[in-house]
Amino acid sequence: MARTTVPLTLDLLDALDAPCRTCLFWEREPVHRDGLDPQERAREKEAWVSEVLREWGSCGRVAVVDGEPVGYVVYAPAAFVPGAGAFPTAPVSPDAILLTTAWIRPDHAGGGLGRLLVQGMARDLVARRDGVRAVEAFARTGRAPVGGHEECVVPAEFLARVGFKTHRPHPRTPRMRMEMRSLATWRDEVEAAWERIVGAVRRPRPSPAPVPREARSPRPWGPGASRRTSLVRR
Repeated sequence: MARTTVPLTLDLLDALDAPCRTCLFWEREPVHRDGLDPQERAREKEAWVSEVLREWGSCGRVAVVDGEPVGYVVYAPAAFVPGAGAFPTAPVSPDAILLTTAWIRPDHAGGGLGRLLVQGMARDLVARRDGVRAVEAFARTGRAPVGGHEECVVPAEFLARVGFKTHRPHPRTPRMRMEMRSLATWRDEVEAAWERIVGAVRRPRPSPAPVPREARSPRPWGPGASRRTSLVRR
């Protein structure tokens, strides 16, 4: 099974067919999102992704399994995420990027794709070197009610498993943080492990060591044999 992550694009956003495809919980303030029908919400979502791509750069990673997109994460500077202001643990730290959405198709859940997506985000952000020191996320504790906005919030358990720590506690929606230096160390460790694996596969097999002359089989009629023969004849 081939698994990888690629940058989020509008085409992949359509192909994912995720329930958050038409959700504007993060991207628009309530006054701007309430009352829109699903088609209008989808267009607003596309407009938001286009705006962030144009003004800031890549804002998400998509998990692809055997050529099929099955999950994604979205992240952006807090200035692009007006919905974050509704949380009691807001605002986001000024030195951090905000991770907003993490979604995996149910039939691929539990297979490590969430960690793979966070690793892809780490490689993207560390490579930019634009002064960002951390990634933060508003997390939810407990089980999300079906149909509520809590479904749009990443579970705290998942964030803790992939390296986030509580930065501002709250019984329902703590703000969690992963330092950029942790992302860099994680990326380096992953890449070093990959290099070791590739090196072990590609390393040429060593040539056999030459056999010492003393260990070779003696010739049937070597100098020693000739000497012994000549002594017998005398």
